[in-house]
Amino acid sequence: MNPSIVAKTKQLTKTWQFAAGFLLVTHLAGIIGLAWSFTRPYFQWATPINLLVSVILLLLFHRHWNRAFIFFLAFTFILGVGIEIIGVHSEVVFGTYQYGDTLGFKVLGVPLVIGINWFILSYCTGIICSSLSFGPLIKSLFATVMMVALDFFIEPVAISFDFWHWEDEAVPLRNYLGWLAVAWVIQLFFVYLPFSKKNPVANYLFIAQVVFFLILSSIV
Repeated sequence: MNPSIVAKTKQLTKTWQFAAGFLLVTHLAGIIGLAWSFTRPYFQWATPINLLVSVILLLLFHRHWNRAFIFFLAFTFILGVGIEIIGVHSEVVFGTYQYGDTLGFKVLGVPLVIGINWFILSYCTGIICSSLSFGPLIKSLFATVMMVALDFFIEPVAISFDFWHWEDEAVPLRNYLGWLAVAWVIQLFFVYLPFSKKNPVANYLFIAQVVFFLILSSIV
């Protein structure tokens, strides 16, 4: 193999490993910062910034950008924000809930970073399940279940740190059914659109989020 190619490969490996490590460290720091009442307001303020940094690093390591991937990125963001706007105002999709101030700038009552969060979760779970030895429909179902399972641990954290609030602070079954429906639509687009399903950072970002919400949900 050409020595220059080997050198570039090693450099790329070091780069994505650094990015993955950075994401793990920032999420662990977030756990500590949110767990302590003294530092909590600062880390709540930084939550949207963390999501923005996470998606930037994720996109930097996506391989082979094409029109299909750009469409998926835009579609997931717009659908995520749009369905949340419908959900907040109609109370039909997920139940009765309102967003707090932690997640930052809102449009029609919904923080724009929610669209980023829908993309991150959909993309990461899709990447993880793309390596499974099943057909596209089964892969999309596995990824959908992973998203809903993570939401189960997100909910108590979201309520405690003013991400969003449910009526009587009780998460309805409708929320998880709504997640199943919306997530599966997104995952069907993921598996059938012709773009690269490889990203070395995606697995680590999803692991970081699982650890983040699993630990915080056990202590809030």
